[in-house]
Amino acid sequence: MVRVSIPNLALAGFAAFALTIPLLPGSAATAAVRRGAHASTSKTVRSQAASRPLVGKPRLASRSGRQGLRSRRSTPRRIRSIPWMKGNLPNVQAHGAYVLDLANGQELFTRRADEPRPIASISKLAAALTVVDRGLDLDATTTIIRADIDVARGGARSRLQEGMTLTNRDLLHAALLGSDNRAVPALGRAVGYDAAGLATAMTKKVGELGLKHTRFVEPTGLSPENVSTPRELIDLLRAVMDHPVLGEITKRLEYDVRPIGRAQLLRYSNTHRMASRPNTLVLGGKTGFNNAARYCLVLAARVGGRTIGMVFLGNEGELTRFGDVARVADWVQVHEGRAVPRETVIAAAPPSARTTVALPARPTPLTADRLMPTLPRLPETLPPSFDSPGATVPLAPPALVGEAIPVGTPPGGAPPD
Repeated sequence: MVRVSIPNLALAGFAAFALTIPLLPGSAATAAVRRGAHASTSKTVRSQAASRPLVGKPRLASRSGRQGLRSRRSTPRRIRSIPWMKGNLPNVQAHGAYVLDLANGQELFTRRADEPRPIASISKLAAALTVVDRGLDLDATTTIIRADIDVARGGARSRLQEGMTLTNRDLLHAALLGSDNRAVPALGRAVGYDAAGLATAMTKKVGELGLKHTRFVEPTGLSPENVSTPRELIDLLRAVMDHPVLGEITKRLEYDVRPIGRAQLLRYSNTHRMASRPNTLVLGGKTGFNNAARYCLVLAARVGGRTIGMVFLGNEGELTRFGDVARVADWVQVHEGRAVPRETVIAAAPPSARTTVALPARPTPLTADRLMPTLPRLPETLPPSFDSPGATVPLAPPALVGEAIPVGTPPGGAPPD
């Protein structure tokens, strides 16, 4: 015997009666019935799905879900907005900095200019100068061997594989444009140096240039004990740019390396190319990074009517060094035609955490023909825009530059210079 309660019978009878009533299309009652049927069907499907065993990997329901999963796995990045001036001076973010008019020797900005700091791959400027002055045969060939790979271990990924043979000219371009670590010990072997011998010769070479605080313990820049000062790095860059061979190499934005016996070319792009802007013509330079040095840059550029040398050491953001170039270039151009005081700036390191604020747009930088005879004190709250570090870099990036700062660079996971 099956017991059925009176309320249940009444409900069942009402449901049967309701289904016999014809419903008008589009009526509220029709919609209600359809919603109820859909809900019942959905519950049945979910119940059946729960009872079936899963076969293979579960799939995400939508493309947006897949993108969301990728975004959660990606490295978080913090964007900050930085005023381009502070105290009527360029708002440089580097721990150590030096800005010099290379034509007349006028110091435009200094911060800890004589404090030795790790310089990372800027060391390669000294390595190139040393091997070329030793009599490097540019047209001779050198093969990458296991010893070169061991010297470069721990650095950024190299495109030069063991057994690959290249001309020394190509190796110089790989070292200075692409900052390829394996190219440096190979060049040293081409002139009779092992890695330790090349580092010793580099220290001697810069000593001959009068650089008393610059020294090297290995040739690639991977060691934090390769150190120099912002002021001395300007002199090192001058020596490289004045060299008839190296000066032309540091100007290039791209170069195709052709390994001997292989059809495929290796294209190297200059690591300093993001410093190029509509008001900044880069004449030469070198970037650097390791965990101790952080992000570094030495650069010579034509800004307006002046040739400016810049050094930025110890930037925390990968793009901040290029933001410093932009802030200095805009400041120089706005002040062009006016006497700039020889002022030494003693500033504390920038705070590690900053709050993003909404600021008015920066005006278009003034050109020489638009400058007034006297300029008022300029506002300090003018923000940059932001560049995507993963995008293809144009030859003339936007005039406004900002920073995207990785949160927590993984130890040993060195990004490219």
